[in-house]
Amino acid sequence: MTVPRIDKQSKTMWELIQAYRKYDPATKSALEIILLYPGVKAIFFHRIAHFLYKQKIPFLPRAIAEFSRFLTGIEIHPGAKIGKNLIIDHGMGVVIGETAEIGNQCIIYHGVTLGGVDLNPVKRHPTLGDHVVVGAGAKILGNITIGDYVRVGANSVVIKPVPAHSTATGIPAQIVSRKGAEPGRELQHNQIESE
Repeated sequence: MTVPRIDKQSKTMWELIQAYRKYDPATKSALEIILLYPGVKAIFFHRIAHFLYKQKIPFLPRAIAEFSRFLTGIEIHPGAKIGKNLIIDHGMGVVIGETAEIGNQCIIYHGVTLGGVDLNPVKRHPTLGDHVVVGAGAKILGNITIGDYVRVGANSVVIKPVPAHSTATGIPAQIVSRKGAEPGRELQHNQIESE
């Protein structure tokens, strides 16, 4: 690993801490976030595991992911691709599969699964665009794309692609709004209304 890569990762982790401060009114300090927020720890360990996974190092990436899961309650496969400033709020029970891809500035709540539905070694997990908010307990299954600025309601089961700037809720999830996770509305889960 080169020094510029470490500097870049450090900057990225600092940006993540600032993102937590922006979206969580309960935060009191950066130190509190670093030491006490499981999502930050899970992302930190994932970055190490993912780097080793890309180097095709056997066993060690999965061992790091397992340790992270034990420590945080968040399971992220080392192969998953995660963009900048993913907020995993509370985190317990989050599962992110091997071929999942998550864009920038997304928020995932506890109990969320980005799962696969194919036993073959292909792209079998979801792709989330930028600024996606996934409510508590939601399941997004299969090689589907969730567009930018999408909100997925709590406990929804998404098995079909969702276009950008939409809100999807239900089992199976249906598009109920074309307003999506607009800036300033990301956390207003009580205001998911149908068109």
